[in-house]
Amino acid sequence: MESNTLRESKTQISVSVVFLAILLLFIIGNPATFLSMRIYYSFMVSVPFFAIMALSLTLIVICGEIDLSFPAIMGFSGFIFTTVFHFSGSVGFALLLCILAGLGAGLLNGLLIVKLQLPSLVTTLGTQFFWTGVTMVLSGGLGKTLVPTRESVLYNMLVGRIGGIIPVQILWMVFFAVILWVVLNRHRFGAHIYFTGDNPASARVMGVNINRVKTIVFTQMGAFAAFAGVLSSLEVVYFWPTLGQGYLLRTIAAVFLGGTPVEGGIGTIYGTFIGALIIGKLEAGIIAMGMHGFWTQLIYGLIVVVSIAMHSILRRR
Repeated sequence: MESNTLRESKTQISVSVVFLAILLLFIIGNPATFLSMRIYYSFMVSVPFFAIMALSLTLIVICGEIDLSFPAIMGFSGFIFTTVFHFSGSVGFALLLCILAGLGAGLLNGLLIVKLQLPSLVTTLGTQFFWTGVTMVLSGGLGKTLVPTRESVLYNMLVGRIGGIIPVQILWMVFFAVILWVVLNRHRFGAHIYFTGDNPASARVMGVNINRVKTIVFTQMGAFAAFAGVLSSLEVVYFWPTLGQGYLLRTIAAVFLGGTPVEGGIGTIYGTFIGALIIGKLEAGIIAMGMHGFWTQLIYGLIVVVSIAMHSILRRR
């Protein structure tokens, strides 16, 4: 346990150093932009949408699994939210059914992987296509306005502005980070997640129901993806059937950049939180420094590979 704690501390320190180094680079490259609060306001608006899913995905990766379907679940749940709202006029009821839809989609992933012993990579790739297809078929490829939701109290509770300055979604991001940190570090279920990812055979001997653990982590991923879909749709007060597309790489990159390895058994919520902040500011920083937007993908890949290599070296030491 002491060895794991030491490794996690090194990982958290390393990802923090990367975050500060990149921020310093952007400040030097364009001080007018990165010494202004406007750019950080933009980050607080946009980063939570994929950061919330990255925090949830961390539990799955620690289990030694992967989920590629969450962008599609995000879109499908957003469609459910929009349809129910237009039918009932209630944001609360629409949100409830949306979260239930996300839970159901996540549970389906868990059951397919656990009961049929299917690889999570292939299974969630398949369900990603499935839920994307369902959304497109049911919506006819057409979006719908959500402007009437602005009159709801829940709108302000989900994506409002505190004092007209702080976007509420950044508070949701911090709230979920705290909750998941407590689950991983202060609850027995968190220990079961680590045991499952580290050594499934030993976990079974210790009495851990690894099938139950994996089913739960995939189910919660669906719920978080659904909630992120609602936040994203309400922010622009419009539902697009392509909702979720473009979040896959950023979300996964935030998890790996935060020091959670693909082999499982190791990982921290703090690392993912900082990893999401790094990914969130990259594109804006690259453009602010005068580089073409096409450089974004290249630098994404470079930073992720370098960070993973650095985390791996620190763990071996």
